[in-house]
Amino acid sequence: MSTDDNHAALQEFKKSVNMSSKVLSKWLDTKESKAVGFKTTEGGGSVGHLSGQKIIGLLGKSPSEFTSDDTVHARKVVGYIHRYLAQRPAGDISKTHWRY
Repeated sequence: MSTDDNHAALQEFKKSVNMSSKVLSKWLDTKESKAVGFKTTEGGGSVGHLSGQKIIGLLGKSPSEFTSDDTVHARKVVGYIHRYLAQRPAGDISKTHWRY
């Protein structure tokens, strides 16, 4: 993967993730957040929570600190966000599992 590809992936990640690391961390501690998502087989929470923890780490890194694994996860997150937004239900979503 070229440096330009990595830069583009990072830019799209930062554009797509609409929470700061502090806000995301606080959200992951809520009962609403913990009540949704696919649970891991290891009992470590949901797949989304594990990804959320990685996202917090990525948000705290400068572009020069990104590894190839970081870039792979950033691309995965961007893909997930775009797919999920395409499935947005009609109406008020403020207290729905889809939003959580």
